[in-house]
Amino acid sequence: MNFLLDGRIPISNNMSEVSMKAVAVARKNFLFSDTPQGAEASALVFSIIETAKANGLDPYEYLVHIFRNLPNLDFHNKPELLESHMPWVDTLPELCYAKKTRKEAEEGK
Repeated sequence: MNFLLDGRIPISNNMSEVSMKAVAVARKNFLFSDTPQGAEASALVFSIIETAKANGLDPYEYLVHIFRNLPNLDFHNKPELLESHMPWVDTLPELCYAKKTRKEAEEGK
């Protein structure tokens, strides 16, 4: 009923439910992690993938990009270097963007 009081609130929460579906599916996979560290690593990668998707990136290409570039950065001493590799920055290589997003950009959507 809150959406009747505030026009900024969407009527449905379909986008939230769609993004949470992947969490529900992955939850069963997390049961088979051998160690708590393995489960934490799986959850971390899952979080990176979902954040990449939410920002219109191709998750595979984004992971390749950060796995190739982050080991070469001295981000332990300069944590601000990490910001340039976050999925929401505009300076990522074009290859990282999902094809659907590029096509929509070309069509002006």
